[in-house]
Amino acid sequence: MERAERVMEHRSRFRVTGRYSIVQDMEGIGHSAMKRIVQDIKSGQFCHAYLLYGEEAYLRRQYRDNLKKALVAEDDSMNLSVYSGKDTDANEVADTAGTMPFFAERRVLIIENSGWMKGGNDRIAELLKNIPETTYLIFVEEEVDKRSKPFKAVTANGYAALCEMQDEATLKKWVMGLLKKENKLITPDALNLLLEKTGANMENIRREVEKLVCYRYYDEGITAEDVEALCVVRLQNKIFDMVEAVAQKRQKEALDLYYDLLALREPPMKILALIARQFHMLLQVKEMRQKGYSEANIVSRTGLNAYFLKKKYIPQEERFKLSELEAALRECVAAEERVKTGRMPDTLSVELIIVGLSKK
Repeated sequence: MERAERVMEHRSRFRVTGRYSIVQDMEGIGHSAMKRIVQDIKSGQFCHAYLLYGEEAYLRRQYRDNLKKALVAEDDSMNLSVYSGKDTDANEVADTAGTMPFFAERRVLIIENSGWMKGGNDRIAELLKNIPETTYLIFVEEEVDKRSKPFKAVTANGYAALCEMQDEATLKKWVMGLLKKENKLITPDALNLLLEKTGANMENIRREVEKLVCYRYYDEGITAEDVEALCVVRLQNKIFDMVEAVAQKRQKEALDLYYDLLALREPPMKILALIARQFHMLLQVKEMRQKGYSEANIVSRTGLNAYFLKKKYIPQEERFKLSELEAALRECVAAEERVKTGRMPDTLSVELIIVGLSKK
């Protein structure tokens, strides 16, 4: 049986039996703020307001779902209200929060991506200062402003947990935990290759781990060959490899990577935007390192993951001179202008950038 057919057969089998389950309790992931929520769930002693924020969407979803499951019965639609988006009506949320639960102990409100924790909202800030005894609020946001009134009100009257990108050691521990639940082992080189292919995004990692478990349904061990055969390389990783090939003047390799992306139906202008972003990040890292910034400061200022800063960005920026990075950014801007003014097709414009930058 072909590999792809085996994967589909095994994935279907897992879906039917329900044997494969991604971690419901997230112990071991995140800092003490996360562990506090796990402890609240275990003890049944809850705050009346939780804020889950930060760039790791997988963690935000996991803690949201775990809190919801602990606070309200799965089939209790009467006492669960979910709001999403920046057009959410603050007055409606406040009115619902003030309503007594219907034949239950708690009324639960989940408010996602409202923007209130960044842009502020006086009505919500006031609600957070006077939450009814039977009401529990869960806010889920990617970005916050710690100076905003709602954020200050949450930290004063509830609990705020930062869901940040995890470091290499934590991700490896998490992956091994997922595999242990399925009685699977993974070799060190396979684990390293997996993270190289997926990046630090936990949803990407979870998806690829599921595929590997299904693929090796009848076997105990997962090898680097399995990862190479099955796991998808993120678009950003291909861009990174392309820039690396450009830095080392390996023109054919850089062009082959570009043609691969075109074959995957990636739009040339999207590829150009990602190339420009990569050079921009490398330029920032190089400038800050030349000024003596620590790696922690660079991570804080750029938003890069600490693991990838050390493993990829720093080694790559060292291959370029500052003037080369500046010139590369100018070339990207010029290429975009040529396309937008109709002077050159997008595919050719990006190709010429790669050729020019990788020329020996």
